Amino acid sequence: MNQLTEIISHDELDVKEESTVWEAVVRWVQHSREDRLHHLPIILSYIRFNLLTVDDTTAMLEHPLVREDPGSSEVIQNVVQKGNLNLKPRLGMTMEMALAYDAAPGSNELLFMNPQKGKYISCSYKPEDLPKSSILTVTSDNDIYILKTKGSEDNNKFSLFKYSHAENMWEQAGAPSISKGPDDDLYDEHIFKVDGTLYYLAFYDGRPLVQMRKYKPHTNHWQECSQLQLDITKDEAAVLSCGSHIYFLTDEEMHRYEPREDRWSKRTPPGIIHSVCTAVAMGTEIFCTDSSFSYTMLYDTESDRWQKLQGWEDPENLYVARFPILSVLQNQLHILLACVSDFHDDMVYLVYVYDRSADAWKELKANLPINKEYYSFGSYSPVARIYLPYLKGT
Repeated sequence: MNQLTEIISHDELDVKEESTVWEAVVRWVQHSREDRLHHLPIILSYIRFNLLTVDDTTAMLEHPLVREDPGSSEVIQNVVQKGNLNLKPRLGMTMEMALAYDAAPGSNELLFMNPQKGKYISCSYKPEDLPKSSILTVTSDNDIYILKTKGSEDNNKFSLFKYSHAENMWEQAGAPSISKGPDDDLYDEHIFKVDGTLYYLAFYDGRPLVQMRKYKPHTNHWQECSQLQLDITKDEAAVLSCGSHIYFLTDEEMHRYEPREDRWSKRTPPGIIHSVCTAVAMGTEIFCTDSSFSYTMLYDTESDRWQKLQGWEDPENLYVARFPILSVLQNQLHILLACVSDFHDDMVYLVYVYDRSADAWKELKANLPINKEYYSFGSYSPVARIYLPYLKGT
């Protein structure tokens, strides 16, 4: 019994559903019923009833093993009545999902999606819980941060919020608010976390300047970083973190920020691409493409070299209507395309995955919810490990 309870008490247990733990307990007891049945009430205290459905709990109460032992039935009823004793799902209950938001007027929805698994979960939030914001990041620790305006009384300040997986909502992260630039000039903003430090980056319409600030939790304040002076003013640019660096990328310029030295250095730009609108990092490499998905380029951050990849063989009579969205799911490069046809104006969403061995884009039979306007957070769609039990019923 000690060995069994030690195993089923672990957060790292790789099960997709808590009912699998119950089924294992049943098999263990039934293997030597007379010797083990009296242990059942103790073992049941290690099962996370808050992760079971009402039907699962009802089925447990009606199981012959539980009905035979009144003590077991009483344990289950007491745990259910007291509420959630351990809210944390187990390791196997997470799924990598890309995050996008619905920019349709009046919508306050986030889409969590994994096209390869056929999972598309749309969550609606109250306006005060998720105001319109494109400033979101997922850290290597699976923390999700969002910067949003403090409210109508002060629209020129951002507050940092952290996503609570258990509550499926955002909570104040405890960081001081940060002032943003003039709304009239502001073009794009981003946040990243690199080596334990959060960075806020902004660039402005018609101004060849990129401003950046950093936040360290132990000092609890924002600090100015070295600013980036661009050679050419560009509207379309991609900003992303890769390893211990931050990259700013256009078709004609590429810069890398060195956090330890607080300085920007020039790198080799992609060259042949007409406009860089989306870019994402995978390992030590950066992938990017243009607004029409005509070219896909691969950048090796260690050698500072670019490589042209096979382009998209677009279907006949379809063209990309909005900026593509790159993401990395399960260590594979994905792209979400919003397309329209020559024959009708209805938007069609297509998802492709890049097959590196064949140097080809292959379409996934995606089934995204229709009548949405999906947009990325920044220049790519961030990916997080989402605890599916917490999204039940949304």
